[in-house]
Amino acid sequence: MQSVTLIIDSRRELPAKYKKLLDNSTQVIIEKNILSAMKVIQSLEPDLIIISGDNLVDDCRKIRALTYNMRPIIVGMSKSAELDDKLQVLDAGADDFISEPVNPEEFKARINAHLRREYESCLDYKKLLPDKNCSMRALKRISSKNWAALLVSIENFQNYKDTYTELASDKLVQTFIAITQSALGENDYFGLLSGNEFLIITDPLKSERVANYLAFTFDAVVPKFYSVQDNARGFVIMQGDEFAGRRSGFVRLAIGVVTGEFVQYENLQQILNVLAGTNRLAKNMSKSGFIIERPRISANAAASEFNNRIAIIEKDEALTTLLTTILQLQGYEISDKNPAVVILDEDLARINDFGSAKIIVTSISHDKERILAAGADIYLPKPYEVSQLVRWVEQLIDP
Repeated sequence: MQSVTLIIDSRRELPAKYKKLLDNSTQVIIEKNILSAMKVIQSLEPDLIIISGDNLVDDCRKIRALTYNMRPIIVGMSKSAELDDKLQVLDAGADDFISEPVNPEEFKARINAHLRREYESCLDYKKLLPDKNCSMRALKRISSKNWAALLVSIENFQNYKDTYTELASDKLVQTFIAITQSALGENDYFGLLSGNEFLIITDPLKSERVANYLAFTFDAVVPKFYSVQDNARGFVIMQGDEFAGRRSGFVRLAIGVVTGEFVQYENLQQILNVLAGTNRLAKNMSKSGFIIERPRISANAAASEFNNRIAIIEKDEALTTLLTTILQLQGYEISDKNPAVVILDEDLARINDFGSAKIIVTSISHDKERILAAGADIYLPKPYEVSQLVRWVEQLIDP
């Protein structure tokens, strides 16, 4: 992501000269005064602001007060070389003071040093990628139709981390980062949104190629991160208590892709909503895959409906009544129509009858591995505590 530098200066020649000096290393925008600069500050959140004028001290205070939640670097410039003037400007909130006239090479070096430190301060120290705040700024700075954004999440990541330790999960993420960086160019953006969510901004013409490459390559290397036993089984049995168990699939990528080719988004939140919607649809795939936003999908329609329906298939009528009452009190809807979670008693033959619903199998049999291998997501032996069942439902609906 190219940095943005804002020059606030009412003069004619010098701002243009400074812009020419910096054009190769940062996007430079010139505004005449603070009032006209506010739109740029709010929309683009510049990394660095260079300000000059007769009221430098007051202007620095105003900018610092207006940008307290962004904290850009502020560089004051003035013809004064007096120490007292420099100290007042620095005390007013500026990070640096440059006396004019300034040597062009020194000016470039000092500004680039500030921008470099600003970029380094945004890096996640483990992943060496720009953090969430930097990613949000990158999306805000999209200014033309020629862009595509990819929201990439590593699914089942927490399950992998819990089973194989944090060290193994770090190596998994590092491998994903290396794969992604090999697919991107120097003009593309790649940053973090959370521990297992990433943002890519690239050209729309290559967005599908990038998404396809990530999905194919990631799935090809995933088996190397699992034990021989788990690879042979095709899933992971999560560690629980002595009898209960949870089935977890292998890690995979869910990629939502949005472009600016056909829809003009009004603000950052609209882009985020559509990205989240396409990513949520991609999560329904059994392997790594991607969903691309098409013109027919609007920003409001892209997000899928939250499903909190629970189906209870239990031979014991009293237990059915108890579970129905308790789950309804927890805010869940009890319905056999397109449920998100099915509580299934014993009948393993029906596991595949419920589409993409998560399956909790309750049974007096203690053959945990056989039940999970049949397709159950959770195995819960009878008798069980109802509170334990409710906790599993919560995890499956909102993992």
